[in-house]
Amino acid sequence: MATTEGIDVATDLVDEQQALDDAVAPLTSDGWTAATPSPGWTVADQIGHLTYFDRTARLAIVDPAAFTEHRRHLAAIFADPAAVERVTLGDFRSMSHPDLLAVWRTGRAELIGAAQAAGNDVRVEWYGPSMSMRSFLTARLMETWAHGQDVVDAVGGARVATDRLRHVAQLGVITRAWTYRNRGLDVPEGDVRVVLTSPSGAEWSWGSEASDGSVSGPAEDFCLVVTQRRHVDDTRLVTTGPQAREWMQYAQAFAGPATDGPPATRSGS
Repeated sequence: MATTEGIDVATDLVDEQQALDDAVAPLTSDGWTAATPSPGWTVADQIGHLTYFDRTARLAIVDPAAFTEHRRHLAAIFADPAAVERVTLGDFRSMSHPDLLAVWRTGRAELIGAAQAAGNDVRVEWYGPSMSMRSFLTARLMETWAHGQDVVDAVGGARVATDRLRHVAQLGVITRAWTYRNRGLDVPEGDVRVVLTSPSGAEWSWGSEASDGSVSGPAEDFCLVVTQRRHVDDTRLVTTGPQAREWMQYAQAFAGPATDGPPATRSGS
């Protein structure tokens, strides 16, 4: 069983943020303004998005009441994507790229500081259900990695996969039931076994060998699917059984309304 028990999530989050920083810091203006897979978003918008939600994550830790009021206002405009963009990206779109990089660095450091000061025993309000601090920081790591993939795809870069992906994979596994509920669907009965090869070559597994279906393959590919950065047919994942196949088509490891990932660029089984 691949768990993240005993692992310092805050340290891994800092390392994941720095890996993305290393990718964007050398970019020229053309790189910062490059279009990403998110419609209408540039590389700078991806960093602005992370900056905004690192700030609200800190707010959720240090002032839950203020965060709850903020969440209420954001929820009131959620049906209008243009309004949400104005709120979450407007200020950052007016910044120079060096200034945006600087405020992202400051905001993420303040988030880590707030988390460490609060400790691991608190629960944190968020846009979905409240979470333990460990799960909360895991979600921030997942967001950083997923939006980092958008950046890498936009500028034609490459990232070395690391075993920090165990956090993203774990989140992908435990959000299977939520993926269905979020779509207003019944959660299928039975289990799906997940067996992944980590970047370091170790095997990570979840679920019983007697499960009704299975997903196997590289951990990076699984993480790309559950964060909706790749269609399962464009990866090396192997699904066995209809439940596993359906899950990989619906999988959504992040909070928010149900969304569909990218379409397949090649046909699958």
